[in-house]
Amino acid sequence: MKNRRFIICFVFFFIIEIIVVLIFFIRDNNNFQDAVAVNEVVQSVQRDWKTMEEHKNQTGLDYVVLDKHGKVIFKTKEGLSENQNTAIIHRDTILDVLANADFVEGKIIIYNNSDQILQRQKQKTAFGLAVILLVQCSVCIGYFIYLNNAVIRPFCKLKGFAERIAGGNLDIPLKMDRRNLFGAFTESFDLMRAELKKARRAEAEANTSKKELVAKLSHDIKTPVASIKAASEVGAALAQNEKTKDNYMQIIRKADQINTLITNLFTATLEELKQLSVTPVDIKSRELKQILENSDYLHRAAIPEIFDCLLYADKLRLQQVFDNIFNNSYKYANTEIKVSIYKDDGYLIVAVEDYGGGVHTEELPLLKEKFKRGSNAKDKDGAGLGLYISDYFIKEMQGKLVVENGGNGLKVIVMISFSGRVMNQIENCGN
Repeated sequence: MKNRRFIICFVFFFIIEIIVVLIFFIRDNNNFQDAVAVNEVVQSVQRDWKTMEEHKNQTGLDYVVLDKHGKVIFKTKEGLSENQNTAIIHRDTILDVLANADFVEGKIIIYNNSDQILQRQKQKTAFGLAVILLVQCSVCIGYFIYLNNAVIRPFCKLKGFAERIAGGNLDIPLKMDRRNLFGAFTESFDLMRAELKKARRAEAEANTSKKELVAKLSHDIKTPVASIKAASEVGAALAQNEKTKDNYMQIIRKADQINTLITNLFTATLEELKQLSVTPVDIKSRELKQILENSDYLHRAAIPEIFDCLLYADKLRLQQVFDNIFNNSYKYANTEIKVSIYKDDGYLIVAVEDYGGGVHTEELPLLKEKFKRGSNAKDKDGAGLGLYISDYFIKEMQGKLVVENGGNGLKVIVMISFSGRVMNQIENCGN
């Protein structure tokens, strides 16, 4: 509906412009002098010829009166033609002043003001076109602002959301605004995110079940294998000849081989993490502020100013790290969040602390392990992979991730390396 209004307004003003231009070019610009006024000038001059010093102009025309010798005896204003040659060049009207029907007393040169009239018409036309163009520009600017708010900005949000989805972040919802053109589209996108998150959760639960099954089978298999190995060791010790002893030793070696295979099976899934690629590059520290603001989608933290320097990081993976940290704070603490930023020993330090009281001290070393969560995670969904993956990403970016209890709650410290190519900037960063 708004697009239709804009098009109608634009076409309307365009038609007005065309009409104004056509009127200007088609209109007859020959401005003939008023014959009645000209005749009145002639009659008044002839009437006052003997007393021209008392003569007064009774019309709106400008003119000059010459005697028969060409001398000026009256003029309405300065700058008029004062001889016949100049009057002919300017296309002024030249009339005789007759004392009688045969005798010419002088000349009247009536000023030709058609150029001034045409100039005034041009100015009026130009002013009208300028006003119409100004209105058109205002309409276009207003429509651009509308497009920016209704199309461009929502599309940029969708782009960033799609990058997060591609990076595997399914926890942050997409804000919907039904007033813009992408309202229904963003709703569909967020439904997709929710379904993907549900599928990811089901996959994590399936993986957990698989791990439990592998652990159970490992325990069940290791027990009889251990019994077989123990019996074989006794048999080897009591063997009466070398052949029998070698057979028992073969059984012992195979039992050890089976035990090793079972252990490898249990730890094999840890290698899956290495399939996640991390490609750190030089990024400006000001981009970190946008990353933190994107992660804090509930606006529970005040993001401080960040020093102007270069960091060595993968922007997408760094976004995932802080998404995991803030999401954990939302989920387990559900409090305000304190963010501190400073530099120390070649790193830009970002400390994120909630007010949830923290976790038990003995649980801190386990939080960065795979499938490990604190005791406060009961009845909360999650697979225990967030800090484990974040720690992996930060290490791949030559940084560090530290989890500790702060003064108010759990404190996660992310140490981001400065760029190796601009190490001199470390000293230049402000305090």
